[in-house]
Amino acid sequence: MSRAVEFAELWRGDRLESVHLGHAVICDGSGQVIEAFGDPDLVMFPRSSCKMIQALPLLESGAELSEVQVALACASHSGASVHTDMVASWLADLGLSESDLRCGSHMPQDKEAMHRLIRRAEEPCQYHNNCSGKHAGFLTLNKHLGAGSEYIDVDHPVQKAVRSAFEEVCGEDSPGYGIDGCSAPNFAVSLTGLARGMAYFATAHQRNGARDRAAARLTRAMAQHPVLVAGEGRACTDLMRAMGGRVSVKTGAEAVYVAILPEQGLGIALKIADGTTRAAECAITALLVRAGVLDAGHPVVAQYRDAGQVNCRGIRAAEMRPGAALL
Repeated sequence: MSRAVEFAELWRGDRLESVHLGHAVICDGSGQVIEAFGDPDLVMFPRSSCKMIQALPLLESGAELSEVQVALACASHSGASVHTDMVASWLADLGLSESDLRCGSHMPQDKEAMHRLIRRAEEPCQYHNNCSGKHAGFLTLNKHLGAGSEYIDVDHPVQKAVRSAFEEVCGEDSPGYGIDGCSAPNFAVSLTGLARGMAYFATAHQRNGARDRAAARLTRAMAQHPVLVAGEGRACTDLMRAMGGRVSVKTGAEAVYVAILPEQGLGIALKIADGTTRAAECAITALLVRAGVLDAGHPVVAQYRDAGQVNCRGIRAAEMRPGAALL
């Protein structure tokens, strides 16, 4: 097993203060590894980075969906009004409501939405959950299948369909699952398998099978509606905007990141060993620059790859830099 490599560093003054280690794999359309950092065989949970795979059975079902619904099915959104209103409307069209969701609730990440709830002394509802779009997709598939209400159970037809698609696209059997933050099963996979899955999405537009068309549509919807996939001020949204719809990227909890590069036919997957988000954002930005799909001079690179830390007086006190492995 290869050791994790230096992916991101925090410098304060002229001294290295912290180092984040990680692993990454880049696969081509044939599923072959063309570059690897650290341990390509690392078995990990993809968390929310694999939402486009979880949405494949939904699109394959033939459900009539708008492009914004397709993007929301892949989202880890901020809980802004643009997100919650769309999820509420989606469920209403199904004849369902917030109580049919099984994702649970948490405070929205969007500051305006959070402050609105606080001013009104209101509690967040399940629409505010960052995974509510994915769960609306699960409910849509569940209605098509005519199955029971507990669609998050690992033996439910919805999750069986998700696991089947996940294993087929990643090219390997999952060794097991854990329960994600939104209560749905999250199937473990090797980092190479996850990158292979992203490469499948990156090349899906070159083929014409039903799953290929679904994967290509998911990829396009994410890239064309970046604010729905995450939200204002979020790295996924900012990076996709900076690349002008040419690349789709998706984060997952515990510092997982994936990227789908259709023009290059490549898939990228990375995992930061200590689970730190700032390091994952730095590393994926550096990898996108290395791949030639993100201009090194774009302001978003300074925001995430070379991110400065500003103290309470507005003074730049420290900065993130990509680690030696990415230079």
